[in-house]
Amino acid sequence: MSQTASADRGGSSTPGGRGDSRGDERHENGRDNADQEPPALAVEGLSKRFGRGDDSILAVDDLSFTVDRGSIVGLLGPNGAGKTTLIKSILGTVLPDSGTVRLFGTDAASGRRAAYADIDAMLEGARNDYWRLTVRENLRYFATISGVDPDSVTARHDRLLDRLGLAEKADTPVRELSRGMKQKVSLASVLAGGAELVFLDEPTLGLDVESSRILRAELRRLADEENLTIVVSSHDMDVVEAVCDRVIVMAGGRIVADDTVAALVSSRTHDGVEVTSADIDEGVLARLREQFELRSVRTGDLRTRIEVAVCGDELYGLMDCLGDAGVTIDGVRTIHPDLEDVFVDMTVGEPDSLGGNDGAGRRK
Repeated sequence: MSQTASADRGGSSTPGGRGDSRGDERHENGRDNADQEPPALAVEGLSKRFGRGDDSILAVDDLSFTVDRGSIVGLLGPNGAGKTTLIKSILGTVLPDSGTVRLFGTDAASGRRAAYADIDAMLEGARNDYWRLTVRENLRYFATISGVDPDSVTARHDRLLDRLGLAEKADTPVRELSRGMKQKVSLASVLAGGAELVFLDEPTLGLDVESSRILRAELRRLADEENLTIVVSSHDMDVVEAVCDRVIVMAGGRIVADDTVAALVSSRTHDGVEVTSADIDEGVLARLREQFELRSVRTGDLRTRIEVAVCGDELYGLMDCLGDAGVTIDGVRTIHPDLEDVFVDMTVGEPDSLGGNDGAGRRK
């Protein structure tokens, strides 16, 4: 499965499945705590630098955060922000320079086997399944390497196939499926073994609108009904807004925001109005700037389009100002901020081409 903790999972699979030996190891590492249940994920002081000297890149810069059990957390950031390096550092496929990662209370460095026992991931750009196997065979295979008897989770696999729209293709080799269907098989394979924490990198990549809606509904159901903890890294703002309880925004290897979608939207921007006219010149713009917050000015096709931060009764004042300036309005549109607006506002000017998702961060 997509470069997951697979290297560890293969070695940690036991004949008894997700059973007593793992439970004993978790207890010895402090995972079971009758007084206070630890979070699904706790990252503290995590840093990772690639290269040396003046050309080195600080991909992850002293990050700390927690993820509660049964929650869905979105991880956002432009290419080069450090998202993939962070995820791989958490999964153990990249060795961080400093910091700690605890999974359900177990230190990933000192208790690796127990820490990754119930963790899985689907990473973008990885070949996540065996294409010669059928859809159902992939689910059984990945359940097996997770330490689970596949026969014991047949009902779970049937539910996944049905909910993700894969039931009719259950006995079809994955190589014969469309890109979108392969993406859904990858997700089903990640969930096949009953992992308690999963990392999903661009889970809707290649999906059509309806499939994306189905995926969002299933992720939300898994968190609400089965207490699955999910970390989603995506550029699809609709997915993040629809399913995430909380959003972490990264830029330049650092966390620049960590809050709910509603709080981020309300705190970073406000409603506004977009006005289009051929009569808006520098004199009109100067007049507007004296009275209002002018967010943007775009000129093209002999017309100028402006966005002004006004709402409610302030709109009357804007119209009066434009009327007094002799402006004939060609079009008016109300602007309601969304997560994409907030994201652009927070990350504008950040590196966007330092090696894609894996080369993230800030130069020394």
